[in-house]
Amino acid sequence: MKLKVAGGASEMVVSDETFGLEFNEALVHQVVTAYRNAGRSGTKAQKTRAEVRGGGRKPHSQKGTGQARAGSTRGPIWVGGGRAFAAKPRSFEQKVNRKMYRGALRSMLSELVRQDRLVVTAELALEAPKTRLLASQLKAMSLEKVLIVVEAIDEKLFLAARNLRGVEVLPAAALNPLALVSYDKVLMTIGAVKMIEERLQ
Repeated sequence: MKLKVAGGASEMVVSDETFGLEFNEALVHQVVTAYRNAGRSGTKAQKTRAEVRGGGRKPHSQKGTGQARAGSTRGPIWVGGGRAFAAKPRSFEQKVNRKMYRGALRSMLSELVRQDRLVVTAELALEAPKTRLLASQLKAMSLEKVLIVVEAIDEKLFLAARNLRGVEVLPAAALNPLALVSYDKVLMTIGAVKMIEERLQ
């Protein structure tokens, strides 16, 4: 299949296996969920009744006080007591095969092409690291909330983009499912498209 290159009448030929697949919603959902879970710290911790300090003495007599029986003041129903089902540090990581991960990326890229949300440009170079220069280029292409994917991070481009709200710059090697679903449109250079195509083959 062919992708139109912005700013001219030229086109570039890409593989149907990477940019022409049907959208697999279940696979994409599973991979995006696993990617987000892998970023969770999982360090939440609470104390059980055995770990809370105090509560060693029986608070009152077993009988004769009119109160409920109690052997400790650190049970879950007491103020200052431990949690009945205390959270402990754990990993939220989910196993995703390499074939599934690449398949999800192919499916997402294909859907971007189908919805005309993927914009390809010959190059994206700035004379100086100025936000207004990048903003003017994006405005000329009618792009606002956009993910910019380049072959390698250019310092001028990175510095110009970091102050633009809703704009992120990623090298092709760092492209991930969460970034693809987080933006309305994706702007890629020709070199980045070729790198991604080689990576997903």
